[in-house]
Amino acid sequence: MLETESSPHTHTNTSTKVDTLADSVVSSSAPQEIYDVVVVGAGLIGLATAIGLRKRGIENVLVIDQTRAFREIGQILDLHPNGLQALKHLDPNAYEEVKKTGLGFLNPKQSNGQKTIEPTQEQQAPKTSPQWVYKDLQGQIIRSISLSFDDWFKDYGEGRVSISWYNLQTTLRQLLPQDRVKANHRCINVVNEPENDCVRIDCVANTGIEANPYAYWIDGQKHNETQPQNSDVAPQELATKSIRAKLIVAADGINSTVRRLLYTDSQYHNFARPEYSGFAAIFCREIAEIAKELRTKLEEDFFQDSTVVTITNDEISGNSVCINNIRIILFHRPTGELGYIIHLALPLDSLQGKSESSLIDLALQELEKAGFPDALKQLVRISPLAKMQQRPYYIHHASISDSLQVSNPTDLNTEADPAKILPAWSVGRIVLVGDAAHGMPPFMAQGANQGFEDALVVTTLITKIAEENNWDDPQAIAKAFEKYECLRRPLMAYVQQATLKRSPYSSDKEWQEYAQQVYCRNFDQLIEGLL
Repeated sequence: MLETESSPHTHTNTSTKVDTLADSVVSSSAPQEIYDVVVVGAGLIGLATAIGLRKRGIENVLVIDQTRAFREIGQILDLHPNGLQALKHLDPNAYEEVKKTGLGFLNPKQSNGQKTIEPTQEQQAPKTSPQWVYKDLQGQIIRSISLSFDDWFKDYGEGRVSISWYNLQTTLRQLLPQDRVKANHRCINVVNEPENDCVRIDCVANTGIEANPYAYWIDGQKHNETQPQNSDVAPQELATKSIRAKLIVAADGINSTVRRLLYTDSQYHNFARPEYSGFAAIFCREIAEIAKELRTKLEEDFFQDSTVVTITNDEISGNSVCINNIRIILFHRPTGELGYIIHLALPLDSLQGKSESSLIDLALQELEKAGFPDALKQLVRISPLAKMQQRPYYIHHASISDSLQVSNPTDLNTEADPAKILPAWSVGRIVLVGDAAHGMPPFMAQGANQGFEDALVVTTLITKIAEENNWDDPQAIAKAFEKYECLRRPLMAYVQQATLKRSPYSSDKEWQEYAQQVYCRNFDQLIEGLL
């Protein structure tokens, strides 16, 4: 998701000064246009939600985002069968466009799930599907996962594609009318207005920067966007605006402004901001200058015929995997350079404020302690300082047992201690979706996929509200959002647990159980149960 800036906060049913800018936000005495739905966050989940609503006839929808313009950011993500199924149910056209964009990124030409003519035995022999291989420290294969759309389609009834975050965002944005997606709208306040049967969102914009959010970057826009978004701006360059809506869908990412506004001044203040998960990444996306001997060693011991490989020191004890393990993802860039991402458990303060050379030293120290082979340490050692990065992973826990570190879970008395009660994913007319509700590390590639599932469920329930003309019925709205949470929270708790423990990779049995739980659900049946 697009990163949101730090914002002060308030309840939705109060009007409180939340920012030095908030004093200049003046509500008009006569309400302006009231949208049916305003989606906060023009990332993947917010856009998919808007697409799904419009597909179902709810066209009075607006998507806003704090980014000054949509720029080419983000990493590569994998859309798995559950995410693609959710997208297909949201809008078949969106599914086809996303699939078309994604196929061919890591995958060769494939049948896209269509029936194909069987090749002869001679034709079959040399062809193999691209694989993501998991290996131990000795280079022995632990598991191999196909990257082929068709292989996944055959196993799970739907395929898998890899796609860049920005290309996916662009594909979805282009399916919406341009005037329905507004950049440069930073939310600073949300206020319930029961007298108008709506919620008001107060936004601030920087009018000093002009950019076409639908254009690919030009030099001038790049120069402007390099300025920090929270830098001091002359007062005359700030404009404020209030937007009203019957419902608010907060899809503004793990550092959600809306979430902070809802919870900071409540009994749930401990859950207003994301919690450090205990895991982080140290990575270098591009190493061009690699000695021939080292490159050959990496190719022979680890890559072999793969373009991406994970090397891990997983230790299996009983039926669980040690969560203090380290994993290195090695990958070939299309232009020939090598890159790596190291996932490891670290204290947050060991990363904060560290220089690029310190990151290399920290990575080497951890790899040495874990017994990783010299070739991998040599690769890290030659990483260009300018290319080194680190990223702590944060989480909004879906389960109380995962969010609290206690010696005896039976000692939890949630009635006695409100701080141990997880907040609901909705407050009145506002509902949280995607990372704003349950963000987590990317180890199982389920962030966007689960977000698309949220979008499908919320879209279905909002459509029911519209069909029954319950826009002005708070009880009907509360019941709909409670149904969303009751359906989604148990699955999210399971996915988060699998993500933090990374246990599905430990055995074929656990992988099959995970795949059955996550990839093989009946979405038609799911939707039917919501209606």
